[in-house]
Amino acid sequence: MAAERPSITSLTLDELGERFAALGQPGFRAKQVAKWVYEKRTKSFETMTDLPAPLRAQLASEFSFDALETVRVLGSEDTTRKYLFRLSDGALIESVLIPASPALYGEASDRQTLCVSTQVGCAYGCKFCASGLDGWTRNLHAGEIVEQVLKVEEVSGQKINNLVYMGMGEPLANFANVMKSIAIINAPWGVGIGARHITVSTSGLAPQIRELADQRWQVRLAVSLHGATDEVREQIMPVNRKYPLAVLLEACSYFAERHTQRLTFEYILIENVNDRLEDAAALVRVARKVRAKVNCIPYNRVEGLEWTRPTEERQDAFMAVLENAGIPATIRREKGHDISAACGQLRRQTLNATVPAGVVST
Repeated sequence: MAAERPSITSLTLDELGERFAALGQPGFRAKQVAKWVYEKRTKSFETMTDLPAPLRAQLASEFSFDALETVRVLGSEDTTRKYLFRLSDGALIESVLIPASPALYGEASDRQTLCVSTQVGCAYGCKFCASGLDGWTRNLHAGEIVEQVLKVEEVSGQKINNLVYMGMGEPLANFANVMKSIAIINAPWGVGIGARHITVSTSGLAPQIRELADQRWQVRLAVSLHGATDEVREQIMPVNRKYPLAVLLEACSYFAERHTQRLTFEYILIENVNDRLEDAAALVRVARKVRAKVNCIPYNRVEGLEWTRPTEERQDAFMAVLENAGIPATIRREKGHDISAACGQLRRQTLNATVPAGVVST
């Protein structure tokens, strides 16, 4: 069986240079190809007209373009948009584009945040999340992560300037590919998104948080906390049994000591599970320990799961505890609640239904 051709978007500039050296080509060819891929956004070696025709043919036989197929797009230009993509092996993944919130960033903000997937499915089984309901299939390679940025920019016509590894899957369980994709996305020759505009989210893999802290990039860290005591967290997040809160907070402190930017605790508010005033008080104590800010997200209902979102009155009461304690906190309301924007929802709905070929937009 012939070896699968590597994706051109999975290679760093140094790796491209090494490939060209092996082909007997000068090193500057790597920069030429990178310019075509990331600046001019070509999807064919044949269009790279400053390369000799024999070399273009050779590249086409050595490398592939992992063009994602757009299956569905939900949302509109001025709201959260969700993209369902089909990979070359037929697997489905999701990306979510979130425009700037005037309340948070001002009316003139051009902030465009993209949440990307890192795995097909998820093995961590958070009880409120759709991503893991059908289990884990495989890791995405670096090119499949990079391609989500390129494809969403192409389809939406928007320039992505803020990236969050917070789609389907656990990013830190696919550490090598995620780090490689960051190298490509951050690089001036690549996508060119600054490290401080890149956030890696995790459900709480403590050893990998420490490993991330030691990387050269000053990327941001978001921890999907969702419970500020072991009792609450274990109820909804099985990972807490392996890395209980004390172990997780030690890793967060290690990260905070090496980064100037505050880390973020993501906290999904679930009615009668983690939205009580005593839960808010516990969250205050935990956030203070590691100088974290808090992003509260009212639960997006997932078909087949029992959880519901709290009323706005309960949400406001929870937020008041954080604000009165001086914890930097925001709450994100109605960003995609009506388009099944919670991780894995659109993929699961599509897997369980007959979807016509092509793009379905609403």
